Amino acid sequence: MTRDLVYGRRPVRELLRGPRELFEVWATDRAAAQIPWLDSAPRPQVKPERLLSEAAGTRDHQGVVAWCEPFRYADAYELAAHERPLLVCLDQVTDPHNLGAVVRSAEGAGATGVILPAHGSVRVTPAVCRSSAGAVEHLPIAVVPNLARYLAEIKGPDLWAYAADSEGSLSLWDSDLTGGVALVLGAEGKGVRPLVRRNCDAVVSIPLAGRVGSLNVSVAAALLLYEARRQRGDAD
Repeated sequence: MTRDLVYGRRPVRELLRGPRELFEVWATDRAAAQIPWLDSAPRPQVKPERLLSEAAGTRDHQGVVAWCEPFRYADAYELAAHERPLLVCLDQVTDPHNLGAVVRSAEGAGATGVILPAHGSVRVTPAVCRSSAGAVEHLPIAVVPNLARYLAEIKGPDLWAYAADSEGSLSLWDSDLTGGVALVLGAEGKGVRPLVRRNCDAVVSIPLAGRVGSLNVSVAAALLLYEARRQRGDAD
């Protein structure tokens, strides 16, 4: 039977609250004594920390490791068909920590979903689950064969695609993010690929006041997402 592994207290807690079936949970003595919700997990077992580290492939498990059904990817076109969708499209982001951080911000901002290209991009892994603090369990994530083609097919009068780039001529503060939006961000050091950029309606930049010329992709995504949320009147 194919199973996914998830580690970390918050990721396993969100796994328990999410739609994926949870099969088994291991915890250290210390974690078991500190986590009140562990008794509601299926087949909780107390194990030595060494076994958890071996299973997770890291010591960054916070004393909790779980096995569950494989992650279910969403349909990217169904996400784009939502009324006023707010999508985050990541162009060849390979760092699992960056993807996890983007997913965490996107889920917190009420985004419709995250879109990944099939090639040259990290997928949902245990490290991504950990970095997202379990947000992957609550936010749709889809994979498309070709990101440039996907953008060309979904954009229109009711859905605009914005590529994020530090050299963009359109400031974030002057952009209109009130309608359907696909925010396209590239990997650090590479940015959004030219073909993907050409299939966007505009290139937006985040004004910076310091000496460093760019932001981490997860920070940039968070700023764009929450500006979209503010413009849409969703902010409290």
